[in-house]
Amino acid sequence: MKVGLLETLGARYGRYWSAFLKELGAEVVTPALSPAEAFALGRESLADAPVQVQLALGRLLALGRVDLALLPQTPPLRGDAWGEALPDLLARRLSGLPPLQALPDGGPEMVAVATDLGQRLTRNPGRVRLALERVKPLAAPPREEMPPLSRASQVTVAVIGPRALLGDLFLSAGLRAALAELGLHPVFSPDLPPSQVAARAERMERAAAAPAGERELYGSLKLLEGKSAVRGVVLASPARDGAAKTALERLAGQTHKPALVVDVDAGQRQWPELEAFRDRITVGAAARPAAPSGEDA
Repeated sequence: MKVGLLETLGARYGRYWSAFLKELGAEVVTPALSPAEAFALGRESLADAPVQVQLALGRLLALGRVDLALLPQTPPLRGDAWGEALPDLLARRLSGLPPLQALPDGGPEMVAVATDLGQRLTRNPGRVRLALERVKPLAAPPREEMPPLSRASQVTVAVIGPRALLGDLFLSAGLRAALAELGLHPVFSPDLPPSQVAARAERMERAAAAPAGERELYGSLKLLEGKSAVRGVVLASPARDGAAKTALERLAGQTHKPALVVDVDAGQRQWPELEAFRDRITVGAAARPAAPSGEDA
């Protein structure tokens, strides 16, 4: 069986799923096009979709003929139809797609979903158990380490946004370059230790009822805004993603540090508002010694 595997949308456990499928004897197929080519294909097919959906769709179309296509499940936001039901929406909007399934990107449910998937593909419980045992080390969470919060001669900014955007080097490349050109040291929310993000998210009002994506963004913001090295917050919203824009604008009103919400599109390289924001947060910053990277404000 030919199974397409999309390592996009900020996926962190692509190696686990790829190894598991190969242990089951499936032929794993990945997109043949470059990210830029795939994005152009997806944008042509769904011009009104959020940028991360366009990229995922382009990579899906670049798989060619497969029996099943697997894509990582993203933590949804409030009112986020794409995040909640991406496979279903894509199948409804476009005909001729292969069967689609979203896979959990980590968490306790990952092994249960892998077991069910293995049974569907092989009808062989023994082979599935053996495959799960062999790939078990790849299911372990990565070692958690706080990224550097300061860099000589640069002012630190927290960059908060969905993993599907900031965790994808193609989609976030332009923003990363723009921040570097302005002499800013960005700390990106997907690089934060998940356990610390989750701990901060528990302080969110009605946290238990909040969507997973909202908790992740809130926890990331609260973890970073409490660091004295962080002078400001850039909240990055995927272009054409109304749910993300609303969530990030709400967060901007909940931080005591200077905040800026920007839309980020694939291939975008300039944000005029970033220069003014840099000037705002760097006034007097050179006179204030940066605290050690792990120190809270």
